[in-house]
Amino acid sequence: MSVPANDVALRNRDLMRKLLVVCGGMLAFAFAMVPMYRQICDAIGISQQRAVIAATSTQVDTSRDIKVELLASTAGLPWKFEALDRVVTLHPGELHTVRYQVVNTLGRAVTAQAVMSTAPALAMRYIEKQECFCFKTQTLQPGESREMPVVFRVKRDAPADLTTISLSYSFMEAPGGAT
Repeated sequence: MSVPANDVALRNRDLMRKLLVVCGGMLAFAFAMVPMYRQICDAIGISQQRAVIAATSTQVDTSRDIKVELLASTAGLPWKFEALDRVVTLHPGELHTVRYQVVNTLGRAVTAQAVMSTAPALAMRYIEKQECFCFKTQTLQPGESREMPVVFRVKRDAPADLTTISLSYSFMEAPGGAT
């Protein structure tokens, strides 16, 4: 039994409309993901890495020390990345500068973004960064080496039982970066 040509054309047109609606919905969802992602990051507190926070108090609490362990990693990116200052001890409220070293070991230019994390996780809300290479993407040419500072303080109102913080940066290749 054969189907008339009109029927096939009508079905094809109907299928095409459905596919266009699905494609349009997918495109709208893709654009909606950006603000949704920002909201999720704000809700869980990981969006602070992009905002320079002005110091609200310059007083230093010299009655206690906080040990900050500095870690570095690359997420699948074959760069050499390390903290030059492995451990620092500071007082809450004290502005401190630490240094990281990165080397592009690939034979091509690479653009990457660093993401900060802390352990324990609650320490994230007590770190104020004044200057950080994580604020923007970094493009390194083949074989290029760069020393990158992070200027930060641990807020004075950090809990007294917060005596050690692990501050970790992880470099990941930025999508659409240098090739």
